[in-house]
Amino acid sequence: MSRGHAWVLGAAGQIGRATVRSLVADGWEVTAASRGGGRDQEWGEEVRTVALDRDEEGALAAALGPGCDVLVDMVAYGGQHARQLTGLADRIGSAVVVSSGAVYEDGQGRSFDTQAEPDGSPRYPVPIPESQPTVAPDEDTYATRKIRLERDLLAAGGTLPVTLLRAGAVHGPHCRSPRELYFVKRALDGRTRRVLAYEGKSRFHPVHAANVAELIRLAALRPGSRVLNAADPQAPTVAEIGEAVDAVLGRSTETVLLPGAPPAEGVGSTPWSAPHPIVYDMTAAGRELGYRPVTGYAESLPETVEWITAQLAGRDWQDAYPAMVRSYGTGLFDYAAEDAWLREHDRAL
Repeated sequence: MSRGHAWVLGAAGQIGRATVRSLVADGWEVTAASRGGGRDQEWGEEVRTVALDRDEEGALAAALGPGCDVLVDMVAYGGQHARQLTGLADRIGSAVVVSSGAVYEDGQGRSFDTQAEPDGSPRYPVPIPESQPTVAPDEDTYATRKIRLERDLLAAGGTLPVTLLRAGAVHGPHCRSPRELYFVKRALDGRTRRVLAYEGKSRFHPVHAANVAELIRLAALRPGSRVLNAADPQAPTVAEIGEAVDAVLGRSTETVLLPGAPPAEGVGSTPWSAPHPIVYDMTAAGRELGYRPVTGYAESLPETVEWITAQLAGRDWQDAYPAMVRSYGTGLFDYAAEDAWLREHDRAL
């Protein structure tokens, strides 16, 4: 017996692929919508695919037809998309929408948006509960658009029950900007030393796409208006992540630990690097949904590393991962800067 009809927006993305698989396995009839209307090779023929540009006027309403029991949205941002969903509340039984842990701010108003400012790195409690203050809603940045989306959707809770998932650093296969590339490429390039700022203790809580999919599956079964964090059971340090990648690849790397911030561009900075830990509290997800992670960081890493390595085969990393270039620039692999610093470091010793 079917649990009902689930619509997945952004189904071709990293979380979307895992969510479609999870919902089908749980007995839902699934429509997978994406811009290209593509089909993941692991989906069965029972999955209906739809090519859809959700920003085209009236496109979502037309494609949705008579409606669905649950709509899952991976690609919603800002007030415009909140209005789009609430405007279809009479055709949507409930919604599950992916937000971001980037919406939080600390007691001094520091957030992800202020990290580039002097003393702008946020100092969050460890772990961060959902009750932590957030940035002000706006349409200017990723974080302010996400909180605008959250506020507007929660305000419509009487007509559209919605679960909002504040995701951590998403990882796993099909990631467009996999942070693990930082260590994988260095190992493949034969780098035997690495430099890590902040003594390698930086923590940016990851969440595997399969764990987000499990949260979505559980929220679909328990409609309600709520905000929940989405994270893995562990929040490893950047040094631990580097060691874990080495173990998967069978490599050995000497790690040079810096006590403070990166001394120069391309030296010591990684996609996880921050002076203060970012760790999300998962107590509420367990209490409200009965959430139990389906995988942990270390146990999921071999599949991630294999996927990254396959994407790099015969390709320049900038062609394989243009989103990484946009997010972090080319300095991630500026070995000349790192080597120069290491020579000075060795002379000082």
